[in-house]
Amino acid sequence: MAATGSPGGSNGEIVHGYPHLDTVRAAVTALYKRLSYDTVRTFDTSVLPAEVAFDDEEELYAGAQRVARAMVRHLRLPDARVIVAFRDMNLAANVELAAGPEYFVELNTRFKTHRRDIGAALAHEVMHVYLHRLDLSFPGTRANEILTDTATAYLGAGWLLLDAYREHGPFSQKLGYLTPEEFGYVLAKRALLFGEDPAPWFTSPQAYDAYAEGLALARRDGRQPPLAAAGWSGRRRYARDRRAAQDPRRAGRPGGPEPAGGYAFEGRAPLRVSFPCPTCHQRIRVPVRGRLRARCALCRTELDCDT
Repeated sequence: MAATGSPGGSNGEIVHGYPHLDTVRAAVTALYKRLSYDTVRTFDTSVLPAEVAFDDEEELYAGAQRVARAMVRHLRLPDARVIVAFRDMNLAANVELAAGPEYFVELNTRFKTHRRDIGAALAHEVMHVYLHRLDLSFPGTRANEILTDTATAYLGAGWLLLDAYREHGPFSQKLGYLTPEEFGYVLAKRALLFGEDPAPWFTSPQAYDAYAEGLALARRDGRQPPLAAAGWSGRRRYARDRRAAQDPRRAGRPGGPEPAGGYAFEGRAPLRVSFPCPTCHQRIRVPVRGRLRARCALCRTELDCDT
């Protein structure tokens, strides 16, 4: 039996930026590998605000159970029963992972008066149950929690976690292990895949800003060489690196990915280039021969390339 949880809000400094980006991208790849393209595509509709709305008139425990059932339905766990309780603790929430079919989730007692965030906390904890049943995990607590946050956002419930991020004067709150911008990035990846914009659901203006920043980075992923949509500076850098890779004086020298774009040249006859898929981040390898179309074998994204 393993206990897992998510950090609660605090009045301390909230970390921003993308310190966990490599793990986030690895988590997206792991989801496609474990679930398959077809299963990922079944999560094309997010948990809707009406399903997790929770006002002060609703009885606390009945409402918490209702929201938990909504998360179970969204993740298609028909034989999983989530029992919700409240207690004083440092974490926002905690779930005991056992064989099932009952899973016991404890929420921090502060959610009794912050009901609007109960859905966010339960989204993370029920995702722990889902990943546990899939036998999908990353080594180490922090990496595994990042996987859980990423899966929650990518599979349609994580907009709640980003919406729980708020800053009002001296008060600040954030749920989950990802930074606000990293949550925005994963939600943007989902939005670009399914054409579903979560922005109208945000009640926190800070959440909207973090999503906008994440969206900008997600779009840049689709404009890195050797993709044909790459900008002028990226194409120029790529052409320089390609000439260097074709230089016979460099034969036998160790190579590596280009830090700015993530591509790497391999072999000599024929020369090939590998680069991360902008959708699932699985590495794709194609010959260096000008314009061509590539198809990611993992997520089936078709890509216009200029190699």
